[in-house]
Amino acid sequence: MRKYRRVTAAAAAALAGTILTGCGVLPGSGGDEPAAAAKAAGRVALLLPERAASRYDAADAPYFSQRLKQLCPGCEIDYRNAEQDADEQLAQAEEALEEGAEVLVLTPVDSAAAAKIVERAHDRDVPVISYDRLVLGTAVDYYVSFDNAKVGRLQAESLLSALGGKAGSGEILWINGSPTDNNATLFKQGAHATLDGKVRIAAEFDTPEWNPDNAKAWTARTLPSLRGRDLVGVYAANDGTAGGAIAAMQAAGLPAVPVTGQDAEIAALQRILVGRQHMTVYKAVRMQAEKTAELAFALLRGEKPEAGATVDNGAGAVPSVLLDPVTVTKETIKETVVKDGYVTPGALCAGAYADACSAAGIG
Repeated sequence: MRKYRRVTAAAAAALAGTILTGCGVLPGSGGDEPAAAAKAAGRVALLLPERAASRYDAADAPYFSQRLKQLCPGCEIDYRNAEQDADEQLAQAEEALEEGAEVLVLTPVDSAAAAKIVERAHDRDVPVISYDRLVLGTAVDYYVSFDNAKVGRLQAESLLSALGGKAGSGEILWINGSPTDNNATLFKQGAHATLDGKVRIAAEFDTPEWNPDNAKAWTARTLPSLRGRDLVGVYAANDGTAGGAIAAMQAAGLPAVPVTGQDAEIAALQRILVGRQHMTVYKAVRMQAEKTAELAFALLRGEKPEAGATVDNGAGAVPSVLLDPVTVTKETIKETVVKDGYVTPGALCAGAYADACSAAGIG
């Protein structure tokens, strides 16, 4: 029996939890939408890939749903999460299409395998927006993401800055994301372009399914081979893999070293505040999700908006909206993710983190 992981639009909004608390009215939603929008209707399937990274349930789905409902109160949003199962995601997409989805918004579990989903949709003349991760090897209608090579460069530049003179004298562990995610490839390319020749890599690992447990287990297996060598830092592609590596190093009794990350998860921000993780990369998910909702609404109305950029996915140039990622360190948490309302001081500074927040000027 297939196990469907489906959430209604209302439930998706409720999943926001502490990340959305206190955010107020969405940008660009001042109530001045055209009157025609209120009469519009349609069905949009939002197909997200996983729950290992908290952002998809906690931010992407509710931000997308809220904005689309503002533009199109009569629209139905069919949200499904494949939980890292590419076959399940294909089954979810096929069911969504059978149930009348008129637009698919898809973050692929597997960037290559998801070509089948796009082809199934196009067989029914349903447009597909490749959201956050690019589908490879087939014609895609639009792509909305961040400059993902720049994410890797920002991580690498911040790590170099933290290492200082140790960059050339010690070694680092290198933990990439999932080999089936095209974004992970871009993060890796951007980071290598910046760090190669400037650091010595003790060992490198591609993390299956972005699973933090896989990153933790690999780090734990690798550390014994580094005895007597100077481990000075860790390149980790996202906050989950960073957390896994940090847990393994703590269990081995090693001192804290600079560790990179991405996604600005609350747990990572708390590690940054207390000095266990050096940085994360903040991608303004709210802006990304809302722009995607606006694009989905335009497609429902039969429009073909200009995207402003293109990205080659191996089958041609995909019209693309590429947003800018931002480096976050202890010194900039307040002016970035807190200021934007992506996290609240109440959630970030709970319990043992109150003093560290106070020291960082967050209250």
